[in-house]
Parts: sequence; C-alpha cells; structure tokens
Amino acid sequence: MSLNLKHLAVGDLAKITGFDKAGKAYRKKLLAMGLTPGTPFSVTRFAPMGDPVEIKLRGFSLTLRKDEAAVLLLERV
Repeated sequence: MSLNLKHLAVGDLAKITGFDKAGKAYRKKLLAMGLTPGTPFSVTRFAPMGDPVEIKLRGFSLTLRKDEAAVLLLERV
C-alpha cells in the first residue's frame, strides 16, 4: 500500500516508491533534489501549521511544501 507524507509522523522512517500524477518537469525537479525511488528518509519535523515538512535523507535536511510532498508515494521502513 502506498502512503503519502501526510500519513507519517515525526520520527517515522519511510522510503520513496514512486511519484503520483506529477508533470515531467516537476518530477525532474524532485529527482534533482535527491528524491529518487528507493531512497530512505526520516521525518524530522512539521511546521506548526503542518506546512512545510522537513525530512532528512542522504545526509541532509530537505524542506517540502505539502503539495510538493503529496506527489511522493511512500512505504514505511
């Protein structure tokens, strides 16, 4: 079952399984940021209003807006 980032809590570990209905250019942008299928990450924190969310992957922290993160299909690790 594919999850979305909104289904995870701070401290959860997950890996990227793919992308949901994203345009080709937007998908390229996410791939360039290191969000490739199979990449594990942890949820570091959510902003007080829930947007944006910070994740840690490949040794760095990345902050994504909800609509950017909604494109990612995930699986718990």
